[in-house]
Amino acid sequence: MAEQKLAAEVRTEFGKGFARRARMANLIPAVIYGHGAEPIHITLPSKATTLAVRTANALLTLDINGEQHLALVKDIQRNPIKQIIEHLDLLTVRTGEKVTVDVPVHLSGELAPGNVHNLEMTTVSLEAEATHLPTAIEVSIEGRAAGEHIHASDLVLPKGATLLADPEALVVNISEATEVTEEEASEGATAEASEASAE
Repeated sequence: MAEQKLAAEVRTEFGKGFARRARMANLIPAVIYGHGAEPIHITLPSKATTLAVRTANALLTLDINGEQHLALVKDIQRNPIKQIIEHLDLLTVRTGEKVTVDVPVHLSGELAPGNVHNLEMTTVSLEAEATHLPTAIEVSIEGRAAGEHIHASDLVLPKGATLLADPEALVVNISEATEVTEEEASEGATAEASEASAE
């Protein structure tokens, strides 16, 4: 995964008033912590940062007063309505250091006809090198049929990554599709509408 380079500025102001002014200036407040060091409070350029953190477990190279800091995105606080980033929590890391992350599970391929799948685990917990974190774990369901299950132990992990989830945990469950006639679907929709009007 390529590192994203961003120019950061140390901030000494805090609170909602400062956060509002920062957003008006197209800046995102953030804090870097870890390795027992004092937290560093910074601001980051809004547009470049938003693009950089689109992938899970984004690794950032921050230029702070000429010093390079490697940091992993641990938490993103977004405005619930506008969905803009309001604050970032960043974990400082070192090259070669192993970290624990939750990686999204992505499915690919088509099931055998007449089958459906249920993704039981949307993310899987791994330990991996901070500078070689996977953005997703790809799982092929191509041609699979009812009765086939994919467990955590079946996942193909990137080199150097260790599975932390229960190996027996069910990731994908495949079953036969249940046929619903048009008449049944219509009756179900009518019943739902009646319940909604009664409430």
